[in-house]
Amino acid sequence: MSSEPSTVPLSFERLEEPEMRARADAFFENVRRRRSVRHFSSEPIPLDVVERCIEAAAQAPSGANKQPWTFVLVTDPDTKRRIREAAEEEERGFYGGRAPQAWLDDLAHLGTDAHKPFLEEAPALVVVFLQRTDDAGGRHYYVHESVGLATGFLIAALAHAGLATLTHTPSPMGFLSEILGRPENERPFLLLPVGYPITDCRVPDIRRKPTNEVLIRR
Repeated sequence: MSSEPSTVPLSFERLEEPEMRARADAFFENVRRRRSVRHFSSEPIPLDVVERCIEAAAQAPSGANKQPWTFVLVTDPDTKRRIREAAEEEERGFYGGRAPQAWLDDLAHLGTDAHKPFLEEAPALVVVFLQRTDDAGGRHYYVHESVGLATGFLIAALAHAGLATLTHTPSPMGFLSEILGRPENERPFLLLPVGYPITDCRVPDIRRKPTNEVLIRR
């Protein structure tokens, strides 16, 4: 017979409804203003803030609580240069032939190409790796879902702290494992440049879907 699982008291603060609405509205306004930034200032950022946001990301739920993620914080200029060079090499292949025309057409309004200067300009890069297994080869569950949740936590935390980010997924991303010396059980999931936007930074003029297109009530 299995023993009862170990539990602890839940730490939960029940709020009055006006406070709930105020918090929901404030968070909405924060994430509504959040945009992907491709033009970063080289001004230093407080790395302890970034590390705290990574700690927040690591509080995300995960399959069987396996926490199948690793966050690598990169600030070394030489390492950032190597990442940029490798990313641009892969991206030239992507834009120059690997990507189907329909994909390129969908990207056209964003003005993206194989040139990725933000990988050196941003003062920090956070490279998110997923762990296919633990270090001993033990199985992980719902890995992509779990790491996606943690990454969402991270992006929201960085925006809440006053930092700009970009979700960057060079295709393929295997070079990140080599440059950063990650083990065989890990795979790159996402690359996040982090910093302040340049003065007078401009971003693509895009619109979010209205609520009635994304929310269904039953």
